[in-house]
Amino acid sequence: MKTKFAASVLSALLYAQGLLGFAALASVLLKERAHAEIAAGSDMPSVPAVLEVR
Repeated sequence: MKTKFAASVLSALLYAQGLLGFAALASVLLKERAHAEIAAGSDMPSVPAVLEVR
């Protein structure tokens, strides 16, 4: 009985570690993507142009 409990606890911990690793990888990739988009748009003016509509 204790062996099954220990195996299920270990399995749950490994599953949680996998989810955290996936979340960390996704956040790094999204951060790099956002940084690349900002760097690509650096030649644009820092203040957005305002169009006056009459």
